[in-house]
Amino acid sequence: MRLLSYNIHKGIGGRDRRYRLERIVEVIEGENPDLICLQEVDRHVARSRHDDQPRELCRAFRFEEHCYQLNVKLKQGGYGNLLVSRWPIRERHQLSLRMKWRKQRGAQVAVIETPEGLLRLVNWHLGLAERERHWQVEHLLRHELFRRGDGLPTVIAGDFNDWRNTLARAAFRAYGFRQVTAPPSRFRSFPAYLPVAALDKAFACTAIDVRHVRLVHTKLAREASDHLPLVLDFHLNGAG
Repeated sequence: MRLLSYNIHKGIGGRDRRYRLERIVEVIEGENPDLICLQEVDRHVARSRHDDQPRELCRAFRFEEHCYQLNVKLKQGGYGNLLVSRWPIRERHQLSLRMKWRKQRGAQVAVIETPEGLLRLVNWHLGLAERERHWQVEHLLRHELFRRGDGLPTVIAGDFNDWRNTLARAAFRAYGFRQVTAPPSRFRSFPAYLPVAALDKAFACTAIDVRHVRLVHTKLAREASDHLPLVLDFHLNGAG
């Protein structure tokens, strides 16, 4: 199974600042993922021609299963997270990760019926302050709607904004999650054209058999967004 996580920067290139959603589609299609976790997806915003990006992206990938989480509301439209699946989504939750006085953030929690069994998948975009990010991790891992899926193989992916790479030593370890995008020096994803920071990460529980993790370093990926996409190939333990 293949998961792709990608901060698409509203479809605006990191260097040329041009809005070209078709570049994002081409980058993603080139990796042929089964599960897609996207962040910074616009809906009805002027800078992206008022496009309904969730609808356009799902139409391009021809995946019927998806859920969109609008986190940041603007004067017109807003942006948030989009989770797309090749397989049925049996359960879905949209959790707020907003810390008081901070920008609205969110996490999508989905239980997906894969050919290898049920998978719990989290797609999120964490805050800019370190204290905020640690609170957000604890809030998710303790949340009642997340804990309902305890015992399921779980992957947590997205834009962690974890510049100093401190989250792996915090709550994740206590809850039995390991960072699969390690060491950080191999997973520098931002800015895409000259990456110096490992912001796009994935964590998994022991029930996930990770076969390969990589960033997409193609010329098009370096131009399409200000982040590079992260690709994770994995199986559920005992299934691959």
